[in-house]
Amino acid sequence: MYIIESKEGAIACMMLALLFLGTWPAIMTLLERRGRLPQHTYLDYSITNLLAAVIIALTFGQIGESKPGSPNFITQLYQDNWPCVLFAMGGGVVLSLGNLTTQYAWAFVGLSVTEVITSSITVVIGTTVNYFLDGRINKAEILFPGVGCFLIAVCLGSAVHSSNAIDNEEKLSDFSNDGTREKGSNVSGKNETKDPEKDSVEKAKFGTADFLIELENKRSIKVLGKNTLIGLVLTFFAGACFSLFSPAFNLATNDQWHTMKEGVPHLVVYTAFFHFSISCFVLAIILNVTFLYYPVLNLPKSSLNAYVQDWNGRHWALLAGLLCGFGNGLQFMGGQAAGYAAADAVQALPLVSTFWGIVLFGEYRKSSKRTYILLGSMLFMFIVAVGVLMASSGHRKTP
Repeated sequence: MYIIESKEGAIACMMLALLFLGTWPAIMTLLERRGRLPQHTYLDYSITNLLAAVIIALTFGQIGESKPGSPNFITQLYQDNWPCVLFAMGGGVVLSLGNLTTQYAWAFVGLSVTEVITSSITVVIGTTVNYFLDGRINKAEILFPGVGCFLIAVCLGSAVHSSNAIDNEEKLSDFSNDGTREKGSNVSGKNETKDPEKDSVEKAKFGTADFLIELENKRSIKVLGKNTLIGLVLTFFAGACFSLFSPAFNLATNDQWHTMKEGVPHLVVYTAFFHFSISCFVLAIILNVTFLYYPVLNLPKSSLNAYVQDWNGRHWALLAGLLCGFGNGLQFMGGQAAGYAAADAVQALPLVSTFWGIVLFGEYRKSSKRTYILLGSMLFMFIVAVGVLMASSGHRKTP
């Protein structure tokens, strides 16, 4: 079994996890905006998410000789360690619920703000719990100011969302509820002769009212005119779920509550991640197959046959699952070495998601100066937060 023993190695894992975990939500959002049903996307994602855990377990978990205190992955599958296995599987359940919920929240609240709020809730609750579970191996005088930075960032993120919503309302003020321009109105305020070819190009420009209407017509989850409170409720629920999965995994690998029989070694991170991913996969399949026939949020009905035949964007959904699976695995590998409280620094993934949101989806394009100032302040605070949390990392002694 391969064990990360250096602080530098742990930080490298966390940085790579940050990139992966910040990118896969952008891919899922892209598919929803192109009209693919979220149930189809999540089923594909779940397959490769589990595959990533199996690959990690059979490679890193099998490197080297198995030792009594640190058995290899396959050796540990046959040991009596069910109390900690259940903790790992519980972590997988809440992560699956959180990921599934955010898939719908992204459409209502936006990729950037959803990630800011869920990540901040995860840090504030999850990191505090992990600090005490880890025996306070992280430097409290550094760790908790970092948590404070995340709290400031979530306030700024909420302000960004509010400001951007006002900007969008102003852009859409000349449109009726069905998305058509009201008679006699003009976005530019000038009398212009319409050139159909030119108008088509204008509709494709990020940040314009025409772009917002065109996006609404293409996407699978219709959001214009709906109460944004729906998205905020989904976002806060997802954040609560995310705040629990890392402490559950921590308990699974370190058994702080002494649930294992005496003499039975703790779950190694690879075995715990395997069981974690199994429960995540099973719940995702059950819920999404149910949503095919009983969809939520007024989505159209589908079927298993329709899902199997839907190859539109499937390769992207499979890639998203791999990125999320390897990202979670790297986060846990880094957390086992440096402490799970410090590993929660990957919750600064809104830095990456916001980058993709701006580049791929044109979020905040043609927004007001007020929105840009708030957005820059939020990103700056997140950069400070991730640096502070990583600086707080301690070093766990290997058994």
